[in-house]
Amino acid sequence: MLGAADISATHWIVFVGAVLVFLTLDLGIFHRRAHVVRIREAFFWTTLWFLLAIGFGTFLAPRVMADWGRQQTYEFVTGYVIELSLSMDNVFVIALIFAYFRLGLEYQHRVLFWGILGALVMRGLMIWAGIQLIERLTWMFYVLGAFLIFTGIKMVFSTDVGVHPEKNLAIRIARKFFPVSTAFEGERFTTNYHGRRALTPLALVLLMVETTDLIFALDSIPAILAVTLDPFIVFTSNVFAILGLRSLYFVLAGALEYFRFLRYGLSVVLVFIGGKMLLAKSAYQIPTTTSLLIVGGIILISVAVSVIAARHGHPPGQDRNAT
Repeated sequence: MLGAADISATHWIVFVGAVLVFLTLDLGIFHRRAHVVRIREAFFWTTLWFLLAIGFGTFLAPRVMADWGRQQTYEFVTGYVIELSLSMDNVFVIALIFAYFRLGLEYQHRVLFWGILGALVMRGLMIWAGIQLIERLTWMFYVLGAFLIFTGIKMVFSTDVGVHPEKNLAIRIARKFFPVSTAFEGERFTTNYHGRRALTPLALVLLMVETTDLIFALDSIPAILAVTLDPFIVFTSNVFAILGLRSLYFVLAGALEYFRFLRYGLSVVLVFIGGKMLLAKSAYQIPTTTSLLIVGGIILISVAVSVIAARHGHPPGQDRNAT
């Protein structure tokens, strides 16, 4: 990893401002009214956010930032691919949350939108804290590497993929301090319930999505720190991955069972990135370009195997242990 690019406060302000403008246009114009997001619309937005991300890292940033060179571009693209890949596992859990609460299709985009705002703040703070820890405590880099290897191995053997709101700390705290109404009330997060201000079930769904992203960020942020410690690259790649997560959810939600081997691919990615962190200061350190090719290859292979298995004798949803 080379030194960080010379990023000024202006670059940060312009980028964050542009993101806020996009989000305002999204909710205020493009999705002003609640509606079911069809796959064609979702695919359009997924493609658009992907092109914007790649365009930012390979075309815009090198032209407006003097110190943004080829190495920074490789780091951004690699970080973006890692974050986007790991966010796909987040899609599976979000789908389970929506199904558990029986959330109407027309309200799912609203929950994901507000969930993104919270995710941007949480991840920004976690990125800053992670970089500060590594810069002050060098050994923390190796701790995070070992943590990723442990998480990757654990993912392979994990069988609990259900949703348990009763175990969610944020849900328990919310229920302790606020009454919760018994039924959804459109897009509203709060309502008057028995003469008191109360949360609607939609607010609980939002809390579940927020806390889920926080848990996934514990894996994804250390993973990208293995690629670069440049806070601007880490943050921007995270932001583009999060922004693309909403539309990616609607693209994949109807075909999640066709990607049942993706979890294994993601576990290998985490183990690989953890190993890269452990080897960072050795003679066997792995270049960023090599990491990009390996991570991309693992994801493509796991997706391809999933699709092939679904088409040839292993229908989606079929129990692996069935005889």
